[in-house]
Amino acid sequence: MKKIIIIFFFLPFFVHAQLSPENAGTDLEALAKNIVNQCANIQTDEIVFINGNARDIELLENIAVNVRKNGAFPLLTVSSDRLTRKMFTEVPAKYDTQYPKLGMEIVKMITTQINVTSSDTPGLLADIPPERFATRNKAQKPVQDIYRESYIKSVQLGNGLYPTKNLADQFEVPVDQLAKMFWDGINIDYNQLTTIGEKLSKKLTSGNTLNITHDNGTNISVKITDCKPFISDGKVPADKSGSASRSVYLPAGEVFFAPVSGTANGTLVLDHFRFRGQTIEGLKLVFKDGELTSMSAKSDIAVLKEYYDAQDEKLAEFSLVDFGINPKITVPKGSKLYSYVPAGTITLGIGNNFWANGDNDSNAGIQFHLTGSKVTVDNTAIINEGKLID
Repeated sequence: MKKIIIIFFFLPFFVHAQLSPENAGTDLEALAKNIVNQCANIQTDEIVFINGNARDIELLENIAVNVRKNGAFPLLTVSSDRLTRKMFTEVPAKYDTQYPKLGMEIVKMITTQINVTSSDTPGLLADIPPERFATRNKAQKPVQDIYRESYIKSVQLGNGLYPTKNLADQFEVPVDQLAKMFWDGINIDYNQLTTIGEKLSKKLTSGNTLNITHDNGTNISVKITDCKPFISDGKVPADKSGSASRSVYLPAGEVFFAPVSGTANGTLVLDHFRFRGQTIEGLKLVFKDGELTSMSAKSDIAVLKEYYDAQDEKLAEFSLVDFGINPKITVPKGSKLYSYVPAGTITLGIGNNFWANGDNDSNAGIQFHLTGSKVTVDNTAIINEGKLID
């Protein structure tokens, strides 16, 4: 659910990643300029909320300075794993329902938010009762409502791939390989992503039924008639309709949309699914008429089941289809790397899909990444054996 747009300190549940020693050679000034000027397109007099980890202070400062150089006004805050955890372990649960007074004032004021994702501690909040997340998510709804109604641009650096040792270990790839993949994906020609995305969008909008199959037993179909795909190509577009049109995720490279509600049927199987610091093996999800009807796994599923049961009933809806289109990011054979952006990956989601211009306003959302699949629109193949077809 990391793609639901959040002002970070309002709801510190999301697990992110930080600029680490593995990336010491990165040109932070060039990166800051790119984020401010190309990705966020910051203009004079904007108010820009910037957030990240205290260990990333040089990049955060560079972003703030470049914002000001454009005649805009930066508001910089920092966080840490220690702070995120203490906000749960030491702040009484009675405040979880508190009206988000500060958040309401800030979201009314800012024009852009830039978030350098900030933690790579696996399972940082795994022992926190899932009910607390549900309660805090519900309390933040007034902030989310204003966010959706306002044109607030958003740039998020990380997108679940920031190359730290912990994340590389989790993916079972060498950290230097993950780092190269990440920065290659960042430095891609964004116009190339636009071209790839437009070709895929044309195929999607010309069909009615999407079917996804895989050797692991996945076989699921969903209606996509009149779907409106959004191309995430690293640039905030001129179109100001809906949250999808003002959000940038880096590395970029996705085409996503909300499918026709109530039409998903079949089974989704994930060989490995990482959730709240634990890996679930052989996860099997069954959908009927657009609703999740059962979940099972070869390993212990309690961590997912407990979280799911603590959320509202709208989390059960099949609500998202997301195609990875970035050719610079590939999934190494034998690894457990799962992400939105590698070309040929498909991500399916349940629950909240407002960030994809959908209408599911659940307090929670969960996404599932599938590699190596075959995907067709009506009778036309668009992914074959995990490879995106041009």
